[in-house]
Amino acid sequence: MSSLRVKILQLKDMPLDMVLKKVMFKIVRQIRYGIRRYWILAVPIQLDRSLMTGFQSHGRHLFNIQDRIRYVEGMKGLKQEESILIDADRICLHQFNLLGSGETDLGERIPWNKDFKTNDVWKNEFYKHIQIINLNNAADVKVPWELSRCQHFFTLGKAYWLTNNEKYAKEFQDQLDDWMIHNPVEMSVNWTCTMDVAIRAVNWISGIQFFLNSSSISSSFWERIHTSLYLHGQFMMNNLENTGDHTGNHYLTNLVGLIELGIYFGEFKITDRRSRNNDPQAWLRYGIAEMEREMFVQVNNDGSNYEASTSYHRLVTECFLYTTVLCARNEIYFTESYMRRLEKMCEFILTIQKPNGLTPIVGDADDGRLLIVSQYSSWVRNDYRHLLAVAGEVFDRNDYRIAGREYQEDALWITGSFKADLDSVESRLQSVAYPDGGYYVLRNERVYCLIRCGELSFHGQGAHSHNDQLSFELQIDGLDIMIDPGSYVYTADYRKRNLFRSTSMHNTIEVDGEEQNDFDELVLFLLKEQTFANCELFDANHFVGSHEGYVKKCGVIHQREIHLSDQTLEIIDVLKPMESLNTEVPTYYAYYILAPGVEVVQHEDQIELRHQHLTVELSNYAALDIEIHNCWVSSQYGVREWSRVIRMKGSEPKLRTLIRW
Repeated sequence: MSSLRVKILQLKDMPLDMVLKKVMFKIVRQIRYGIRRYWILAVPIQLDRSLMTGFQSHGRHLFNIQDRIRYVEGMKGLKQEESILIDADRICLHQFNLLGSGETDLGERIPWNKDFKTNDVWKNEFYKHIQIINLNNAADVKVPWELSRCQHFFTLGKAYWLTNNEKYAKEFQDQLDDWMIHNPVEMSVNWTCTMDVAIRAVNWISGIQFFLNSSSISSSFWERIHTSLYLHGQFMMNNLENTGDHTGNHYLTNLVGLIELGIYFGEFKITDRRSRNNDPQAWLRYGIAEMEREMFVQVNNDGSNYEASTSYHRLVTECFLYTTVLCARNEIYFTESYMRRLEKMCEFILTIQKPNGLTPIVGDADDGRLLIVSQYSSWVRNDYRHLLAVAGEVFDRNDYRIAGREYQEDALWITGSFKADLDSVESRLQSVAYPDGGYYVLRNERVYCLIRCGELSFHGQGAHSHNDQLSFELQIDGLDIMIDPGSYVYTADYRKRNLFRSTSMHNTIEVDGEEQNDFDELVLFLLKEQTFANCELFDANHFVGSHEGYVKKCGVIHQREIHLSDQTLEIIDVLKPMESLNTEVPTYYAYYILAPGVEVVQHEDQIELRHQHLTVELSNYAALDIEIHNCWVSSQYGVREWSRVIRMKGSEPKLRTLIRW
């Protein structure tokens, strides 16, 4: 239902000849899918495993297995041994905590095709005919996808290197054999998203490095896994996610997978007349050329990602950064302009982080990662400093190293080393603007305030955007006071999805019950640009911006001015009536979403906020009514907790709010 509505919305403004062309293309494609389905049922996709007998990759990986002793000493020196072994033993017991599931025992055999949070199962069928989304139930296809990314293999491998215990190698083999048996190529839910196929391939290859010399793994197993990896590469080339109006993180991971597999298989090639796109060197050439191009498509001039989400900025940076390191290991280099843009992506992470090292969750967030090389079960979803630890070595920058000093294990695995002795002190970050991405940060010694004011994702399509224009986050003395509530879930609950991306769930103004940007409740990844937000002034302690989201609906422009001084944050909201419309100022609500743990005490003339040792006073002028309600906030996908929201009702054209500490 949701996908049909998306297609209707996309087609309604197209010329008739273009609509007919698209319809004919879809009819032909469906016929082709039907033929392929029956072909695969009759002749399952497979390769002659004997062709893989004796195959060994000659490509260089991110970490060198010849340096095993050095990596083991590094893990022990960083005091990571105990947590690694605890995580690895849980993996052997098939205990996982994914996408908000909580610690869950999956039983003797891992259910690769099941949302183990709801017990919904996707039966094996031709991948193009599998319904992955049903908005009438709570099943979340991201759960089997996430589990089948096999990002836990890296932790199993580290435990094996630390202990030489063959149980970890046996678990690696058993899980992979079980996955391959229950997920025939193109015939399960785990082939329905090329992004997940690519991430899985990257993690399988990383896992292989740890267990190559295991005495408990037979040569026939290596033939099986290498055959499957080869088929992963063929599948990716035939199912690239670049057919929409815009490419994004999905297509980027496709390229990462092709590059990784192209390097891994090198000159090795299987000639099979039934298979297309079966040359690993062609995968590599395509991946390299497209990754260079995508850097300038997906990353703005200022280094921000054009999906308008801080969490997706993390994923995209990881994909570019780790693949760039891998390519350099294999004497493949990108252009200087590419490297400068990548460095800007890392600068964005450095300068937008809060004083406590965490990053505001702006826009969508789904816990997406490429490789989880440290803290598998405990990594913090809005802490991106592991990337700065890696970037510090890649770009030889101490400011990155200092910011990422708690994540030196990531630098060890990705770059092979880390600089532990740093002479320079941590630099104090200043106010900063990212106009291309729509992020503005006001700072002083005690206060951090991030303001969202910019284009929706994909140049106005809004796939991963929320109605958060002129919303802000506020942190004082390292304590969160007002926050973005996050995303919580996607398709598993479309009502909650819409709630968390709505205007009333952000620290901004809602006018006359309208959304800043309208959306269809069943079309979950479309938010057509209506706001056209614009920053009018920005300096070290002053921001002025406006958006047009209420012009056609309510006849007003919302302008917000924020001024930061030593002990106050002044917010002035103005609803400017359009002279041509001659309308009165409608009723509006100003929302302030509080961080969990902030206590609210309402007095007659002000509101007092208490958080640990800190007391903050919030007072306003021209507000007709003030209410305090419970609300949900989410720090990671699938997890929510109670907090509080302050709602101020007004009808005057100007609302002045003062926050003192």
